[in-house]
Amino acid sequence: MKLLIKSVTILDENSTHHKKKLDIFIDRGLIKKIGKNLTEKADKEIDIKNLHVSRGWFDSSVSFGEPGFEERETIANGLDTAGKSGFSAVALNPLTNPVLDHSGSIAAVKAKAAEHAVNLYPIGSLTSKSEGVDLAELLDMKGAGAVSFGDYKTPLRNPNLLKIALQYAQNFDALVQSFPQENRIAGNGIVNEHENSTSLGLKGIPNLAEELQITRDLYLLEYTGGKLHIPTISTEKSVKLIKEAKKKGLDVSCSVAIHNLVLNDEELKEFDANSKVLPPLRTKKDTKALIKGLKDGTIDMVTTDHNPIDVEHKKVEFDNALFGSIGLESAFGALCKIFETEEAIQLLTKGKKRFGIEEHEIKEGEIADLSLFVPDETYSFTEKDILSTSKNSIFLHKELKGKTLGIITQKGIILK
Repeated sequence: MKLLIKSVTILDENSTHHKKKLDIFIDRGLIKKIGKNLTEKADKEIDIKNLHVSRGWFDSSVSFGEPGFEERETIANGLDTAGKSGFSAVALNPLTNPVLDHSGSIAAVKAKAAEHAVNLYPIGSLTSKSEGVDLAELLDMKGAGAVSFGDYKTPLRNPNLLKIALQYAQNFDALVQSFPQENRIAGNGIVNEHENSTSLGLKGIPNLAEELQITRDLYLLEYTGGKLHIPTISTEKSVKLIKEAKKKGLDVSCSVAIHNLVLNDEELKEFDANSKVLPPLRTKKDTKALIKGLKDGTIDMVTTDHNPIDVEHKKVEFDNALFGSIGLESAFGALCKIFETEEAIQLLTKGKKRFGIEEHEIKEGEIADLSLFVPDETYSFTEKDILSTSKNSIFLHKELKGKTLGIITQKGIILK
């Protein structure tokens, strides 16, 4: 298919066309020509006021449910949602039933996504059935296409198992993930331990639960070597711990969920179960530290931590609701509330290298991997903006800034 994008502002710091308004001609998934007033014949022409384009965005933590929880989200609908939300690549968590803990399950989800325009990269379970007892078939899963290994939202209780995993994974250059929570400290907590949790009568999860686990895992990494990724950190001290580890030369990366950047635990006053996420929304002081950590490079990437949950498990009493929020549709608009457009784009395009995913600049002769969006437009995020099967968005009725239009990749085009 031949595609001509007219008068589009290009945002790609690595491209000679950065910040220029030009036309882009794409033929069968390749960028053939970039310039002014192009006249190439195309099967489809895109001409939208104030249209911007950047390198394709990547989300390092999404969950779609399939297999096992198709009522929450199927792979097909999840990928459609990702594409229309501007994401050309996503890493899929093993939050499935059965979990993705062997090469066959990895191959199966990849096959489901093979023809889709959005590139799907599975994350394999670190342990068999994500039970934290025995390591899963890591080498076989990597051969089948897994880009990383971790038990989603399930902390490794046994430090020796993480030690063995970090040592073993070095044999095939694998990225190990460890969720930062010490469950024996977190207990039955469901929100941030702070004055708000006390006044609301809700059980709290102290910052210590996260920071203690990170401290343990960084000590193990220092001993073993290898590559460690700590997903969705949420506290000021966590940022400091990881910054110190990087100064020591440890090969550690981390992410932060967008809702932990934009929102804080004052949201809990509404008792809205959509605000029940893990890690929990923290204090304003923590959110400021997280934003600073992104700006100085301590935090490597943002994630939506997209986790669709059906109404039977979310629209219930706060105590009984499952943790999690969808986040793909609101990601760009939420980020642009606290970052300038270029900063937001940098955050959304980071992370691919850490997960071993090829990157493509916006230049002639390169594979097309593009995200399309219109910045600056403000709007109230409502259920009509939600493309996911499940509607459990923490950003419902929040004012956002900037709208996405879709993606263009070598495998296809997705537009709203």
